[in-house]
Amino acid sequence: MDEVVNSLFEPLVKLLSGFLFWDPFKAFGVDIGFRFPLVVMWLMIWGVYFTFRMGFINIRGFKLSLLITSGKLDRNSNKGEVSHFQALSTALSATVGLGNIAGVAIAISLGGPGATFWMIMAGLLGMSLKFTECTLGQKYRVIDSNGRVSGGPMYYLSQGLAKRNMKIFGKILAVIFSVLVIGASFGGGNMFQSNQAFSQMSYIIPWLNGKGFYFGIVLAILVGLVVLGGIKSIARVASRIVPFMVVLYISTSLIIIFMNLDRVGEVFRMIVEQAFGLKPIAGGFFGAFIIGFQRGAFSNEAGIGSASIAHSAARTDEPVSEGIVALLEPFIDTVVVCTMTALVINFSGLANQQTNLQGAQLTSAAFATVLPWFPYLLAVAILLFAFSTMISWSYYGLKGFNYLFEKPLSKLFPIPNLSTKVFYVFFLLFIVIGSASNLWAVMDFSDMMILGMAFPNILGMIFLASEVRADLDNFWNRWKRNNNPDNA
Repeated sequence: MDEVVNSLFEPLVKLLSGFLFWDPFKAFGVDIGFRFPLVVMWLMIWGVYFTFRMGFINIRGFKLSLLITSGKLDRNSNKGEVSHFQALSTALSATVGLGNIAGVAIAISLGGPGATFWMIMAGLLGMSLKFTECTLGQKYRVIDSNGRVSGGPMYYLSQGLAKRNMKIFGKILAVIFSVLVIGASFGGGNMFQSNQAFSQMSYIIPWLNGKGFYFGIVLAILVGLVVLGGIKSIARVASRIVPFMVVLYISTSLIIIFMNLDRVGEVFRMIVEQAFGLKPIAGGFFGAFIIGFQRGAFSNEAGIGSASIAHSAARTDEPVSEGIVALLEPFIDTVVVCTMTALVINFSGLANQQTNLQGAQLTSAAFATVLPWFPYLLAVAILLFAFSTMISWSYYGLKGFNYLFEKPLSKLFPIPNLSTKVFYVFFLLFIVIGSASNLWAVMDFSDMMILGMAFPNILGMIFLASEVRADLDNFWNRWKRNNNPDNA
């Protein structure tokens, strides 16, 4: 059954992947070992721009984000469906996934240890992008008569640009984003997760090899039990799973790092040398930079626009405050969790070794260098990461699907919530497809969809940047007036 799935899925991915990936040296007959993802430069350039445009909000807003998330500054608001912490947990459960485990391992194996440095940079720059898009998601959200919230790039692209006499342009960007977020929910938010969850389980339980199709069916049933309850059900589960899985993973990683403290100087010297091409191993500077930044961006999803869908549901009357909460995500996801994975692989000595292990299996082998039973603990973390990511991305994809099809389907067929039901059928089907597919086909499809979302999203954000900065200044001045500046 797995062979049948691959024969149908891989040709489609090869046909589409050329649209976002470019090999600049192909015309000169030089093979550099990877294709250049145009979106990497797009995310990096605008990550720098928004960091300056928002006055380094990624630094000055960090402490305030902790205060708001903790609930100490909460104001009573009936507008929204979940708390700040639940919105953060939901968005984190979508980003803190197997990109942090398998994706980082792929980055290290392709770009060398130097990719670690560029993943961290992607996280720091991503904090400003995440702030901007989540502030806009809150500001332009729509709340129906039942209190159900809908928000995200689909709404701020169409409504925000309409205010600037760019209604048609905004609508086109919103439609493009909606199509991509649906594809991304099937790819990186679903197939990649089920693929690597099965990969790790079959690695420690060889009996499962070749049975990805059946593993996917079981996983699809478990995911379906949660997602059918909507954002409140997803947020409740995420707010319980995310703190546990992050603490479990970081604690396990720190044990390995502390057991190899004698290699600290060697590892960090190797990361810096290869990050700047001083020691051309793996892909050299370009390999470390491009692969590292790509995997970092894929993991934290800053600039992609997806997190703004979750944060739009938070109970608050202050859009900027939710944007400040959201800037924590790239820090936790990439600067902390991704770095833990990268350090474990580097400290284990597997970073520069030629192995046949891919993705999560390489990370698992790195954990096993300390204690042979560590891969079983990692398997638990991987299943939690995969499960939490899938339930959150089901919500993102659903909002994009409903934006495009809810009204047309309701007019054609008078069936309650038909659009939601149709989407979930396809979403659960893609869990099965992902479990049975080849890793690289899934990776290409996931990158193509998730990173592709950055083009319409950031393009709209550029036009709305002055509006966000004005809202930020207004919020910050009121905060300083009403509170001791030393506590900000």
